[in-house]
Amino acid sequence: MATEGESMDVDSAAPSGGDTPMSPPKAAEPIQPEEEEEDCSDLSDLLESINDASTTPSAKIPVLTSILNDPAERHGPKASAIKERAVYALARAYCEDNRHDEVVTLLTGAACAPFFANITKAKCAKVVRAVLDAVCALAPDKLDMQAQICHNIIAWCQAEKRSFLRQRVETKLASVLFQQDKYAEALALVDNLLLELKKLDDKQLLVETHLVESKIHHGLRGMAKSKAALTASRTNANAIYVAPALQSQIDLMSGVLHCEEGDYDTAHSYFLEAFEQLDQLDDRDKAMPCLKYMMLCRILDGLSKALGISASGTMGIRSDRAEVDISGMVSGKRGVKYAGRDMEAMSAIAAAASERSLKDYEAVLAKYPNELQDDLLIRHHLKTLQEQLLESNLIRIIEPYSCVEIDHVANLIEMPLPVVEKKLSQMILDGKFHGILDQGKGQLIVYEETDTDKAMEKGLKVIENMDKVVTSLFSRSQALRSMMI
Repeated sequence: MATEGESMDVDSAAPSGGDTPMSPPKAAEPIQPEEEEEDCSDLSDLLESINDASTTPSAKIPVLTSILNDPAERHGPKASAIKERAVYALARAYCEDNRHDEVVTLLTGAACAPFFANITKAKCAKVVRAVLDAVCALAPDKLDMQAQICHNIIAWCQAEKRSFLRQRVETKLASVLFQQDKYAEALALVDNLLLELKKLDDKQLLVETHLVESKIHHGLRGMAKSKAALTASRTNANAIYVAPALQSQIDLMSGVLHCEEGDYDTAHSYFLEAFEQLDQLDDRDKAMPCLKYMMLCRILDGLSKALGISASGTMGIRSDRAEVDISGMVSGKRGVKYAGRDMEAMSAIAAAASERSLKDYEAVLAKYPNELQDDLLIRHHLKTLQEQLLESNLIRIIEPYSCVEIDHVANLIEMPLPVVEKKLSQMILDGKFHGILDQGKGQLIVYEETDTDKAMEKGLKVIENMDKVVTSLFSRSQALRSMMI
């Protein structure tokens, strides 16, 4: 006899008198989904309607705004994907329509607030960073707008307590401030950010932040600190996978520092590495500066061998044009692909430098101001090269004379008299040659190079050493006298 705890689920018990057929089992009911998939066809149709080439950016904006302000408040996976695409398209439309004030308030305004409130923090961070990168790419010259967007996002992140997103946006803000030449603000921001990142050990962000720090110190002409920051960036990069775009920026900065030190061959190799990576990514805007730096290294390396020009400013023999020829780089595969005013400017600089013609050199600088003066590295080295070429030309002109009129030197070099006079006085003070300026007669008197008197130099060293000995003995005698008293 079955107990109550062992009862079985049956429809009816069989009678003891005979066997009766059992009823067939019931068919299993289909499992109903807990929640039906959202119908987002209307949102999808609105998003597809703006893909028409004839639709203007101003006409796209109301359509995209209506997608984000969905009256049905659909926030499922499909609706979220459509709204994410709408955010990207709306940012592009604002930039194309030059409505940069609207871009500033796009992410932190009412348009995106419902969307951000119903997605995960990781998804929100991805969308914010993607929109910020897209805006910076579409409006690279609007640095004030980029900085304002970063400030708004940082304030929003602080209110929402989203530290990781805030740190990434602060790194981007430091980069924007560096482009605005606001080095002090950028450096203060980077210093505070590095203190937080070192505690978290976020190596990916440490690589980017140290790289920005290196650029800032280079802009401030602090080469030692810039090199130390770049070394820290490379050290963290060795422990993780680094994307080719970021690795190219590290190589580019390494080339810049080697170029500043006068090691043009090593700098050229780093620029080549960065250029090849960016060329494979088909990033023309970032690859072009690398190619210009490669040409600059060839020009400076050729002149350093032909003229003896170095970081110390010394000069020597007359230039040979073959030493600074960059025609191979201009006419090669790279030159054809990246042909334009930038390539023409660097070729013209190479030709003027080969001829040691200051007149042609200044004409090139005047003809290509944006291509040659906007970049920090090129501007610095071209200014140094101009000064060195001027000194080289002046030495070549005054070499045959023991006394020459300054006006005659200015006419030969085709430069204003005050400029030539100032440069000659500076060269005399720097010891580039021995002479004096007779301003009363308007003449330059050049003295012959004389061998230094070895006996006098050694005598002065003896006197200097004797002075040290006497001073030491005097101090000891004072100490002994004080002990006796």
